[in-house]
Formats: sequence, C-alpha cells, structure tokens
Amino acid sequence: MIELFISAFVTFFVVIDPPGCAPIYASLTSSAPPRDRRTMAVRAIMVSAIILLVFALFGEQMLGALGISLDSFRIAGGIMLFLIALEMVFEKRTERREDRAQEIIETPEIEDVSIFPMAMPMIAGPGSIAAVMLLTSQHDGIDNALVILGALGSVLLITLLGLLSAGPLMRVLGNKVEAVITRVLGVLLGALAVQFVVDGLNASF
Repeated sequence: MIELFISAFVTFFVVIDPPGCAPIYASLTSSAPPRDRRTMAVRAIMVSAIILLVFALFGEQMLGALGISLDSFRIAGGIMLFLIALEMVFEKRTERREDRAQEIIETPEIEDVSIFPMAMPMIAGPGSIAAVMLLTSQHDGIDNALVILGALGSVLLITLLGLLSAGPLMRVLGNKVEAVITRVLGVLLGALAVQFVVDGLNASF
C-alpha cells in the first residue's frame, strides 16, 4: 500500500505540477483582491477534484461503452504522458501555460479563472485524467482505489497551498529554481510513462 501511494503520489505530482501551476495562477490573479484569489483557488481545486473523481470511478465504464480496451488506453495514455514529460524537460509546457495565461489576461471580460484555465486544463487536464484512469485500472479493489484517491487528494491539497501562496512563493523560489524542479519532474514522468506503455504492450501481446 505504501509503495502504491508513493507511486501514485509521484505520478499525480508530476502530471499536475503544482510548482508550475503556482506562477501561472499568480500572474492570472495579480490584480485580484486577496479574498477573491483565495476563493478562486479553492474553487479550482474543488472542480478539478470532482472531474478527476468522476474519471477515476467511471472512466473504465466510459471506455467500455466506446469499445476501447484498458490496454489500448494504457499505451495511449503512456504516450501522452511521455509527450508531456518532453515538454516539461524542454520547458515547452511552461511556455504554453504562460501563453494561455497571457491570453486570459488580455481578455478583460474574463475575471474568474478558477474553472478555465486553472481547473481545466491546467489541473484536471488530459495528463491527470489519463493518469488517474491508468492507476485505477491497473490496481483493482476498494483498498487500492482509496490509496490512489488519497494520493490524488494529497497532491490537490499541495496544489491548493501552492495557489494560495503563489505570490510569496515565487518571490522566494524564483524562475530558475522553478525551471530546475520542472525538468527533474519531467524526467520522472518520462520514466513512469514508458512503464505504462510497456505494461500495456505486455498485456496486449
């Protein structure tokens, strides 16, 4: 159980990337009052948790309805996570998030950023959805599901704390430290993604 929790925690932490979400949220809410920033942060995490919980509980049934096997989803999800890992290592993911944040900033009529782009697609994006479905499909049983959801909840809590302290945190860490953390996490995610693909290929052939 401990190994499963650690594996799930690392996967979710790398995919959701709280250190990467914090500076984007800080830039999106720089002109908002502290109370509004706290409200939007809490709302973003709650919406993300609901989306990921739905896919964790009913994702397998959704795949079955579409005629997609779990092994095929493991391979596709692993490839997608590997692409995200490459973007993290070469800082393309950060650039894309910053571009999306700039688009929101330049659209004055959009004030609440909790749903878009924070909850979707930055936190509960394709990578995290694929990760939660892959983990729950690989480990059957209520006990394993609770461990995985516990790891997800822990990462979402860390993300919430990062969003709430985004401004002061970025002043302490700086852009260079954030870049180093993001690249290290990208390497770990790449290894986990390859393992997903290998598992899917072994089960298929």
